[in-house]
Amino acid sequence: MAITSPPAGKKGPLYAAAPRIYPQQISGTFRNIKWAMMVVTLGVYYLLPFVRWDRGEGAPDQAVLVDLPGRRLYFFFIEIWPQEVYYLTGLLILAALVLFLMNALAGRIWCGYLCWQTVWTDMFMAVERWVEGDRRGMMKLDKEPFSLRKARLKITKHAIWLLIAWWTGGAWVLYFGDAPTIVNDLLHFRASFDVYLWIAILTGTTYLFAGWAREQVCIYMCPWPRIQAALTDDEALNVTYLRDRGEPNGSVKTQKKRIEAGEPAGDCIDCRQCINVCPTGVDIRKGLQLPCIQCGLCIDACDAVMTKIGKPVGLITYESEVNVERRDAGLEPVRPKIFRPRTIIYMVVIAIVTVAMGWSFLTRSSSGMSVLHDRNPLYVNLSGGGIRNGYTIRLLNMKIKARTFIIEDEGLPDATMTVIGEKKSADGKWKIKVAPDTTRELRVLLITPKGAKLDKATPVTFRITEVESGETTLVGDYFRAP
Repeated sequence: MAITSPPAGKKGPLYAAAPRIYPQQISGTFRNIKWAMMVVTLGVYYLLPFVRWDRGEGAPDQAVLVDLPGRRLYFFFIEIWPQEVYYLTGLLILAALVLFLMNALAGRIWCGYLCWQTVWTDMFMAVERWVEGDRRGMMKLDKEPFSLRKARLKITKHAIWLLIAWWTGGAWVLYFGDAPTIVNDLLHFRASFDVYLWIAILTGTTYLFAGWAREQVCIYMCPWPRIQAALTDDEALNVTYLRDRGEPNGSVKTQKKRIEAGEPAGDCIDCRQCINVCPTGVDIRKGLQLPCIQCGLCIDACDAVMTKIGKPVGLITYESEVNVERRDAGLEPVRPKIFRPRTIIYMVVIAIVTVAMGWSFLTRSSSGMSVLHDRNPLYVNLSGGGIRNGYTIRLLNMKIKARTFIIEDEGLPDATMTVIGEKKSADGKWKIKVAPDTTRELRVLLITPKGAKLDKATPVTFRITEVESGETTLVGDYFRAP
């Protein structure tokens, strides 16, 4: 293709503005799947903060809650503490692996059906069609000069968009506090500044991305289209136009003349319905392209046209590159290989990560202890000839009930342990009570008598044992000496 330069003395534009896309409404199998996924995903997102879960007295009863002040993450019966952030890391790794597996099986199926940008854009487009009409109605309205009718329709559309965006931002905030309380505070205009700020930020971003940016987010802002190309192979199923069956294309009359003249004629009648329904404006007949989000709406549109003209459906379908090449070579397509080295590796790793996380969670201790040795001074020489070391010990109780722990030291048989502010029990043991679902900090001193044989750093172990269950936790440190 020849590249022409602007006339001398005139500067051409640095870029061409992308034309607005007016996706046409379509019905069919894949459109119904997208509706179902929208209802399920948005239903979970908007309603989940209001689901209750009884954790006992004194614990929050919201099923899913990110309690930042309390430094907890609650998910139904699961409670994650800050020191257990590795569970969140594991979930992120698991989510990435599942995404890789989905891509290896069916391309950008995440983008087409589950991505939040796709889901909210679909909802905003549905509102737009309901207010302004379908593709032709929207195009006609945009070309009309300003009028009260046009202003009314535009204001109505944007008002509904802002309402959806506001509730989207509000729903996100509900995950970080008691949902009914926050809603009540919002209704009476007494919520905190942080609540209003984050609702405003999320309202603005949802309105901008789903209402205005739309496909530009998928094409230019999202990194996944560029990453997934390196994670796929020729066996992955992608929305594909079958060239061997559709080409050469042409209108119904053109194809009829070709057939009468004994010339080859494909099933594609160049109706452009596959382009009209595409939310990113892709012509799937040109092959797999970066803007294509693999939503399958072009399949529904093409199948509807094929049915009308009496041709077999499936001119556009989910197909692998292997079969596309076989069709072009005149060979019969083969059955897609779901189980192949790439997918098997993903499945095995997913299973390993899932089992490891599950085992770790089911066998995790409900108590914990951290030990911090005094830094300055590391040790103190006592007037009687003994040596004292100080430690800050924090006990952790992860259960929703008060518990009593016995704290002991091991490794220094001649040492005497003292817990500042506490008294020994009748049996001569240090028994420490820790409130439900909280931590308790202790000041502990170890003193060795005069003449004790010590190294510069003698290993010492602190042990806590819960009185009721016998659950034990050990933490090692050192006793410092000259």
